[in-house]
Amino acid sequence: MKIALIGYGKMGKEIEQIALSRGHSVVLKIDVNNPEELTNENLAKADVAIEFTSPATAINNYQQCFDAGVPVVSGTTGWLNRKAEVDKKCLDKNGCFFYASNFSLGVNIFFEMNKYLARIMKDFPQYDVSMVEVHHTQKLDAPSGTAISLADDIIAINETKNNWTIDIPQSDNELYIRPVREGVVPGIHTIKYDSDVDFIEITHSAYSRKGFAFGAVLAAEFCKGRKGILSMQDLLKF
Repeated sequence: MKIALIGYGKMGKEIEQIALSRGHSVVLKIDVNNPEELTNENLAKADVAIEFTSPATAINNYQQCFDAGVPVVSGTTGWLNRKAEVDKKCLDKNGCFFYASNFSLGVNIFFEMNKYLARIMKDFPQYDVSMVEVHHTQKLDAPSGTAISLADDIIAINETKNNWTIDIPQSDNELYIRPVREGVVPGIHTIKYDSDVDFIEITHSAYSRKGFAFGAVLAAEFCKGRKGILSMQDLLKF
């Protein structure tokens, strides 16, 4: 499979190594030094594009891929307020868009654990749920896309919460997410249910970016020959 890498920072380089080890080739690399090379002509050389950039550039990158008829896999976060617009553009172009807030297989198992625990805990209102997410200092968005996905799943199940906040909650209906930015931490997410007598906690900790990169390459392989809006739930058959 021929891959275009849109975003060639630390994550892009990790993706490249895994893609090459699985027999794929990288035919285009785009970073801050050559954005002008992201053209329909260059994208046409690829079977799929993998995009890890920034919220400021991601949507234009997606649209460029849709216009070129190239499936795009993206893990960029911080732009989801425009996801309906992106999905519509993809479908209008009969394209393929695979988005995940986190491509790690372990994190996606953790998503399912989070939903399972939320279903149990909704019947025990004496436990208040909150979250802490820790990432490296270079991460631009807070809370993380993964934290937002976890929070949205809890809110959809637990009727005591109707929104999340990174500020000190002003009411019991708000789910508090505390973002921490320190060192070179790849990502730690902890869900805590706290009562007057005890607490229950589940945590996912990433050792490195390798798990995210591996999942992104699996997603790219999954996109081949497919159309529409895809997710890790489709890939993992959850």
